[in-house]
Amino acid sequence: MNETNALSNCRLAFIGCGVMAEAIIAGLLRKQLVSPEQIAGSHPRVARREELHVKYGIQMFEQNKEAGRAVYPEGPDTGSLIVLAVKPQRLRGVLDELKGSIHQDQLVVSIVAGARIETIADELLHAAVVRTMPNTPAQIGEGVTAWTPSAAVNEKQEQQVRAMLDALGKTVRVDNERQIDMATALSATGPTYIFLVMEALIDAGVHMGFSRHVAQELVHQMMLGSVLFARESHKHPAELRNMVTSPGGTSAEAIYQMEKGTLRTVLSKAVWAAYQRAEALGKTGDR
Repeated sequence: MNETNALSNCRLAFIGCGVMAEAIIAGLLRKQLVSPEQIAGSHPRVARREELHVKYGIQMFEQNKEAGRAVYPEGPDTGSLIVLAVKPQRLRGVLDELKGSIHQDQLVVSIVAGARIETIADELLHAAVVRTMPNTPAQIGEGVTAWTPSAAVNEKQEQQVRAMLDALGKTVRVDNERQIDMATALSATGPTYIFLVMEALIDAGVHMGFSRHVAQELVHQMMLGSVLFARESHKHPAELRNMVTSPGGTSAEAIYQMEKGTLRTVLSKAVWAAYQRAEALGKTGDR
């Protein structure tokens, strides 16, 4: 089985259908990796259930157990994923609801921030669990998702998870949950850093005299183009920076001010603080 058809005989239940769950559902259907008949979901609000049923043609249930049972494996050649996509503060209650109802051949996939594999496995009495950490751009299929499986997850299930997450953008399989916390700080929280830099640059443009609309258009395209250029050039960022830094020029002056203001150090400290917070959330269960 290759990644392109890994989900052809797989059924998926989304426990909680918020923004990220809908992004996965939309991506899977857009890429025709599954049909609407292969997907079920649960949500407590009637209006949300009706909205997703009408929009995507998927089965929707009020009870989490019903959604899970709707995608029970139909035979040895079929797969079944239970995707936990609830808010972190609701997870304990949801796990308690699902305890004892997960089929032994089903795979549990969590996109819940801070929820450790051991916690999920113990609460569900189910060993096959994958923990993932997507980021905000996943909503438009341009995200990056770090993921790691428990020892009970087999190769076929890994292929199914990778195929599902590919619908959100790029995927990176990491070796352990510590690296999931690291990805939480770097790539999952990362859009926050970029948005703050974008905001600051747009404000600087307005301060110089641009209208906010023009400043925003210039900054958005500059950042998008810079990222695409960096990816396609395969050059180190320092090399790219040196390419546009002339002696005594505008870039040299700007870099001097940023280094003087310890921008590099501030970013490093921000990522480290986010990592420590991610670890603390997983240990204490404090959401």
